[in-house]
Amino acid sequence: MSSSNQYLAHIAYQIRRLAITSTTQAGSGHPTSCLSAADILAVIFFDTLTPKDDFILSKGHAAPALYAVYALLGCMPEEELMTLRQLNSPLEGHPTPRFPYISVATGSLGQGLSVGVGQLLAARLRGDSQKRCFVLMGDSETAEGSVWEAIELAAFYKINNLVAIIDANGLGQTTRTLDNAQTYKKKFESFGWNAHIVQGNSIEELKKLLATLDFNAPTCIIAQTVKGFGLPSIQNKENFHGKAFDKNDATDRLYELEKTFPTDASFKPAPLKKSDLCGKVASQNFLSIIFKKPHFEKNDMIATRKAYGDALAYLGSLSPDVVVFDAEVNNSTYASYFAQAYPSRFFQAFIAEQNMIGMATGSATQGLIPFSSTFAAFLTRAHDQLRMAAISKIALRVVGSHCGVSIGPDGPSQMGLEDIALFRTLPDAIILYPCDAVSTYRCVEIMAGYHTGISYLRTTRADTPVMYDNDTRFSLGDCQIIKQQVNDTATVVTAGITIFEALKAYELLQENNISFTLIDCYSIQPLPIKKIIAAAQKTDYRLIIVEDHYTAGGLGEAVMAACMQHAPGKPWYFKHLAVRKLPMSGLPHELLGYEDIDAHALYTAVQSLIA
Repeated sequence: MSSSNQYLAHIAYQIRRLAITSTTQAGSGHPTSCLSAADILAVIFFDTLTPKDDFILSKGHAAPALYAVYALLGCMPEEELMTLRQLNSPLEGHPTPRFPYISVATGSLGQGLSVGVGQLLAARLRGDSQKRCFVLMGDSETAEGSVWEAIELAAFYKINNLVAIIDANGLGQTTRTLDNAQTYKKKFESFGWNAHIVQGNSIEELKKLLATLDFNAPTCIIAQTVKGFGLPSIQNKENFHGKAFDKNDATDRLYELEKTFPTDASFKPAPLKKSDLCGKVASQNFLSIIFKKPHFEKNDMIATRKAYGDALAYLGSLSPDVVVFDAEVNNSTYASYFAQAYPSRFFQAFIAEQNMIGMATGSATQGLIPFSSTFAAFLTRAHDQLRMAAISKIALRVVGSHCGVSIGPDGPSQMGLEDIALFRTLPDAIILYPCDAVSTYRCVEIMAGYHTGISYLRTTRADTPVMYDNDTRFSLGDCQIIKQQVNDTATVVTAGITIFEALKAYELLQENNISFTLIDCYSIQPLPIKKIIAAAQKTDYRLIIVEDHYTAGGLGEAVMAACMQHAPGKPWYFKHLAVRKLPMSGLPHELLGYEDIDAHALYTAVQSLIA
């Protein structure tokens, strides 16, 4: 595809005009950031992109310019731009997939490049060597560490069809940017990228460079632009970031724009037919698979993280679209089982969790089924990427191993104690916390079939006995009632490693003819709240929750809040055993005792109800 320079300059002018008018109508937005990028977008979309290619607007605050592009392509009526930032409009302040031509939400800076790496890894796996991905970034954005994680991985994996374009206008929100064009060039080249400096507000220079790129390495284009370009009265001046013009001021700005580009404003192109790019709508793969019955031996000692590895490798045999990203701990997460069986579908993200989640997100937009695994503690580093994936409604499958104080001697830096809280905050996320190999196997099956959002599996370091029969059924939003008698003193809700502490406490209490209902709440989100309330009702609403997690945001808070919401006014008696003290190194049983979440602590809690 090749377009005349005059035509492209006219398109750039129209992008600027529409960005000003739409942000003025909205009363908010970032018009000056749109003005600097208009020429780049014109050349990319009207002279470079093919329907096979992908484009990611990592500097999401320039969304009005991107929406203007799609209106000019004929994908939407120009009048719809005037709904920018309005309730129920797909034209949100920063891009989300509610706008159908956008695959991932952006605007939390530093993430687009990771997504691009994941998209092109997916293309390579599918044998598509022609697909390219263009990522438009802001220069302030490059201060984010996740950007450099992506740059490093792109070079390592030789993602040569990746083009990062930095809109280097030199101005951030409140100050000048960290680096200049020469510094960017040196940095990218030091990572093994091709890097080019170009005048980013020159249609001619941009067009010439993009037409002659050597795709023998990932490429960075440092496009030197002027913030607010086209409005001499404000361009390259501070304190205009994120400020829309009021309607009176906008009239003057549009007149100034026309005076700056009189030829481009008056140019009359031939009538534009709807672009082929309008047919490119993002989609995910909705896998539908039923696992065969597992074959674990009752009472065998198997860590849930190892059972995850077994189930993952089995899932890999069922679908060629299943891929795995790991943060250099696959021998601990047991994702190594998948890596050994399907090495071409296993991607090492090294110790760069933010980039791991970003790459997995990108691969999901291309129809792959990504699983990402690392220690649960280190997923906190990637919370922003997870948050943006949730906004994008990406069906990520995430696994956090080494949860809780029960990991023992490694100490608190390695203990996942915040992970349930983290994933509970994510829209449409589900959380599964199995206690044995059978339940883990079935939870992986649940994850494979969950397409609405993120699914999180919490696994344990320690070996635990196989407790369930192989034909036991597990489903999302359900639980297993392990113990229940007519005269139970209380209902105990727990999951994972503390199931076995609860069983020890149960045996101790039986010596005194005391019993309690024991619920394995393997589905933490959504909760099986009806079953929990029904069980608690039989024990006069005496409910004890035990968990190897901090008190804030964990299973206990979820259960107590749900009980009060769904059964208000009942005589609830809650007792919550959780990690309340800063843990330390020690043996697992010592730490469970130190935090009062072991069998003895539960024994004491139940005894207190009848004292």
